[in-house]
Amino acid sequence: MAHPKGLQPKNDWKQDIYEVIFKADTRAGKIFDIVLIGSIVLSVIVVMLDSVDTVQQQYNVPLDGLEWFFTILFSIEYILRIISVQNKRKYIFSFYGIIDFLSIIPTYLSILIPGSEYFLVIRSLRILRIFRVLKLVQYIDEVNLLKHALKSSGRKIAVFLFAVLMMVTIMGSLLYVIEGAENGFTSIPRSIYWAIVTITTVGFGDIAPQTSLGQMLAAGIMIIGYGIIAVPTGIVTYDMSQSIKNKQSKNKQSNSTCTNCQSREHDNDADYCKYCGEELVMNPPDS
Repeated sequence: MAHPKGLQPKNDWKQDIYEVIFKADTRAGKIFDIVLIGSIVLSVIVVMLDSVDTVQQQYNVPLDGLEWFFTILFSIEYILRIISVQNKRKYIFSFYGIIDFLSIIPTYLSILIPGSEYFLVIRSLRILRIFRVLKLVQYIDEVNLLKHALKSSGRKIAVFLFAVLMMVTIMGSLLYVIEGAENGFTSIPRSIYWAIVTITTVGFGDIAPQTSLGQMLAAGIMIIGYGIIAVPTGIVTYDMSQSIKNKQSKNKQSNSTCTNCQSREHDNDADYCKYCGEELVMNPPDS
């Protein structure tokens, strides 16, 4: 597993700490990650329970004790991370470094600012470290494929969303005229809100048309909504399939080599070299 460049220390005792804290491919590192994730989950549960009035009144002292225990534990971990890395500034201002800091500072601030301890739910973000244990790096190609598909379909989706925006604006304005304030459509923005909720098939039910004409228009919006849901999915799916085909085509073109003339650029479905007629063979994958 790759490690952040410039973070690994040179001292032996710091190296030992670094191995345990930052590496998940060792036994000690895996145990550390499991204990850390378990502590994070438990600390978040403690914060959530402390926000419930009945629980807080009955178990105030034990909950406070547990919260300070976890805060001190995470503080020690944060200090050890800073000590064990070579480039301390890089870690402190990294994404995880900032999250580590934000996960401990609210408890200390709660001494001066009552109520700030509830921001400790940000610790749940640190569970992202479980990706190191699961070694999701093997899916990086698929992530890039999805990223490329979303980027390719960005303009199409933008046009689609603009069309939806125009539709809900027109529909909302019509409902404002048809229903009026007496039926809950007190303004055009509120009517547009109803149109958005309806066309996305969420339907909170806080506003509903009462007139026959309004209900007919609402029924039409609901039917259109079901059709609209499938559009972005189709756009992204098409671009993903095109990305997969392009990737397969690129791989085949780069891996097909003529053993006779050594030419590499061939048609996707070619079995024989178009230059000399020799049968094509696939290059072994790079190690």
